[in-house]
Amino acid sequence: MNGTVLVIGMGLIGGSLAMVIKNEHPNAKIIGHDVNQKELRLAKSLGIIDEMSISLQEAAEQADLIIISTPVFQTETIIEQFQGFVLKETVIITDTGSTKEQIMKSSEMLTERGFQFIGGHPMAGSHKSGVAAAKEILFENAFYMLTPGPNSSEENVRKLKDWLRGSHAKFLIVEPKEHDELTGMISHFPHIVAASLVHQARISSEEHPYLRRLAAGGFRDITRIASSNPTMWKDITLQNRRVLLSLLEDWKIEMEEVMTIIETSDTQKIFDYFHEAKTFRDDLPILEKGAIPSFYDLFVDVPDYPGVISEVTGYLAQEEISLTNIRIMETREDIYGVLVISFQTSEDRARAVNCLNEHTSYELFLG
Repeated sequence: MNGTVLVIGMGLIGGSLAMVIKNEHPNAKIIGHDVNQKELRLAKSLGIIDEMSISLQEAAEQADLIIISTPVFQTETIIEQFQGFVLKETVIITDTGSTKEQIMKSSEMLTERGFQFIGGHPMAGSHKSGVAAAKEILFENAFYMLTPGPNSSEENVRKLKDWLRGSHAKFLIVEPKEHDELTGMISHFPHIVAASLVHQARISSEEHPYLRRLAAGGFRDITRIASSNPTMWKDITLQNRRVLLSLLEDWKIEMEEVMTIIETSDTQKIFDYFHEAKTFRDDLPILEKGAIPSFYDLFVDVPDYPGVISEVTGYLAQEEISLTNIRIMETREDIYGVLVISFQTSEDRARAVNCLNEHTSYELFLG
């Protein structure tokens, strides 16, 4: 496709979408806009965009497709700014926000003027942020939720999908309300739970000094999402307030029931509680990408001697296998420690397993 694409927000998502469009539609002109000039210049130097936008208005008025990839409250502000712009009548405007109902209400000021606003939410992410972490493969096999406005034609939805076809994502058309309820349950609410677990541990650590060291293993893993950007999650929580309050009420009832079966020492109900959770969790798709980025961990039992970490990472570097994180769970003299290596994809982890099996005799476990 030919035309001009404006991507507002040169972060992980915006940068990755720019790469997808640039690679799939080489004749299109990609303009990037960001209040962070450093990220904007980096996007240009990396070849992710063709031009840097200094004036949002000038860039928006020449665009055939506008992608707003900013925090959700900023998205609303940008939509309001568009009111004073002379946009092309045929322009398609979309966003990448994690909430949709409030953004779609804000977009009514554009749809009332005849513009096409199609809400979007690519359900993919990474443990890294910024345009330097952008990847063309970020959205492969991920669900990409679309919430067309009331005036959005099927033809324009098709055009948007065509612009984004290089993402190889799975597009789903949903209502904004349903979107927020779905993402509230499987993404927004778990972030609140993770943050609350960390808060509880922080308070307990004042009485139990060893807690921080003991929490370095599994507890740290199950609460990883609590390390997410607090500004972004403040905005998401406020935007999806209604859904989250309802889920928290349900959670209170759930916890009261758990307290009851523990207080009464009901052996069968306690077993059933864990068994039903295990059954449902084990039946969840393994290879699908969901609302929360997956963690592809590899646990390596390594002996405690100088240079062992550089030895392992050196083998992986030779095979050009990218790592997203590396840490040591335990190292003591004369015993084996556990090296935990995180990867962006399951394919990278599988390559790492083959590589280390070929070069070492260390025991490997998937996480």
